[in-house]
Amino acid sequence: MSTLLESLSAAENSGALLPSSAENIRKMLSRSASPLTLSVITELVEGGQWDELNNRFFRTLAFGTGGLRGKTIGAVLTKAEEGPGRADGRPEYACIGTNAMNEYNIIRATQGLAIYSREWHKRQNRPGRPSIAISYDTRFFSREFADLSAKVMTDLGCDALLFEGPRSTPELSFAVRYKNATAGINITASHNPPAYNGYKVYFDDGGQVIEPHASAIIDLVNAGEGDSYEALPEAERGQVIKLGREIDEAYMERLEKLIVDPELFHRKPALKTVYTPLHGVGGVIIVPMLHRLGVECYPVPSQMVPDGLFPTVKSPNPEYPEALSLGMTLADIEKADLVQATDPDDDRMGVAARDASGKLVLLTGNQIGSLLVWYRLKRLFEKGILNEGNRDRAVVIKSLVTTDLQKEIALGFGVKCVETLTGFKYIGAKQRAYEEKLPEAIQARYRELSEEETREARLKDSLFFVFGGEESYGYNTGDFVRDKDGNAAVICFAEVAAYAAAEGLTVVTLLDRIFSEYGFYLERGESLTFDGAEGAAKIRKLVDSYAGNPAAEIEGAKVLSVLNYDKQDIYDSEGELIPKEAMIVFEIAGGLKVAVRPSGTEPKIKYYLYASEKSGSGSFSADELSATKLRVAEGLERLWQWLKADAAKRAE
Repeated sequence: MSTLLESLSAAENSGALLPSSAENIRKMLSRSASPLTLSVITELVEGGQWDELNNRFFRTLAFGTGGLRGKTIGAVLTKAEEGPGRADGRPEYACIGTNAMNEYNIIRATQGLAIYSREWHKRQNRPGRPSIAISYDTRFFSREFADLSAKVMTDLGCDALLFEGPRSTPELSFAVRYKNATAGINITASHNPPAYNGYKVYFDDGGQVIEPHASAIIDLVNAGEGDSYEALPEAERGQVIKLGREIDEAYMERLEKLIVDPELFHRKPALKTVYTPLHGVGGVIIVPMLHRLGVECYPVPSQMVPDGLFPTVKSPNPEYPEALSLGMTLADIEKADLVQATDPDDDRMGVAARDASGKLVLLTGNQIGSLLVWYRLKRLFEKGILNEGNRDRAVVIKSLVTTDLQKEIALGFGVKCVETLTGFKYIGAKQRAYEEKLPEAIQARYRELSEEETREARLKDSLFFVFGGEESYGYNTGDFVRDKDGNAAVICFAEVAAYAAAEGLTVVTLLDRIFSEYGFYLERGESLTFDGAEGAAKIRKLVDSYAGNPAAEIEGAKVLSVLNYDKQDIYDSEGELIPKEAMIVFEIAGGLKVAVRPSGTEPKIKYYLYASEKSGSGSFSADELSATKLRVAEGLERLWQWLKADAAKRAE
């Protein structure tokens, strides 16, 4: 040990090892009695892997308002972590380090959440023990982390409502509400690469944890250590309660009620869709739901297999065209109308649909959301559910970086549109606020009411949530889930496709009709990735540069306004102050807009590019729309090239 400590001091003195890394390594070595910890650190030190040690130890993995996310497999895999080798390709042990997803940080997080849940439960004078629902996806270490979380929370006096098998993020949100749990945890890293995992926290309303709970939980997490904790006496501990098909069926019954016109699925020929969960959890609910509705569903066989390596795709992200390629091949074989893909935790959905020529075309998240908004509003009015007398009690919610086309559609139907910061927790917070506007007698039994009863109550005394969406392929169409819902998105978009077919259209030609009426809107999402400790510093430098030295011109066009959501007081359309966030929006002459923000879950800085153009005659002809699409796309390409070059200069 003394030789190891001497090597660490020498590396720190030479500048190879950051002071914060050296300190965190020494603390872990002094506290941990684990032979694995000593073996891993020794192997990395002896190999001179200082960059790897810095990436693993330069900080303690931050527990933010959404929870944790980090690597379970280091860029340099030690022999000690790899172990004897496994058939599934996973290392035997999770990555050792304070800045990694491993047992150390799972214990820290669960200890803080359990203590806060117990205290909050007591303050609310709730009977019995607090309960925390736990789900997990198909990623490496997800089941082990879920079991460890259950053990820690039961040792600390909470019941663990643990799903018997992998389940989706939206079903976890539903389960928190359905079981009246105090909180929820989902072990997932969503669509991140195989080396990552995460710990996503929800509170009693089924939404991602927000203030005032978030800061209090964070303080408790940061006050604890992940090496050990003191369990309560056995009589005061909680128990593990398994969740399974009962929750699945209750959830599916509510999902079915989201369909506005079920008869569309009974038309001949039946709608055909190819579906892939990208080796994740989506098949548990989506395949039986599509069959229940009457849709001919063709799962992609190789991608139905749960596999944390995600071996058939470069990235398990339905935003990327490559992730849908196997589905598109199967769709051409089966002559299917759609290809639908969900990410590993089943909260995002991507789509390929046929154009007028029969070719499969990939839709963006903005386009998918716009079709859902337009269809649901149109049909809710046609069915009389929404009308002149109650339209002011309907609301569409979108993130600030989502296409303005959705706002135009909502306002066109005379419905309110509210914009929030990026992150579905903000949309979930709005849903909670609308529920809290209901009479207390209704609130007391709200979760027991049917979908029709809750809708009637919201239209009478509060606001009816029609749709919530983000450009990053996340959508929600129901109030019984307080996060983006890939299950609901798949069935509701299938309904859009069935409607288009009934009108003699394809999904793509239906979208063109919307463009013709509301104007052509095009968006482009880009990002720059900067890994590790050095990358985090570059991202911070870029953010500070945009804030302190915003451009006066972008790609030769004058910047008309700059909104800094971190420094300015900005209010939403309901008069509520938008929370501070590191995001800057540039309004540019010529109908252009750029938003810049650091990712909250990945080592990236994100750029959102927007352009729109309306027809001078009120609506586009087919030729005019085609020419407009090409012209606007070329303009966004030039804009991105300018931004990329400018970012390189700012990051120097």
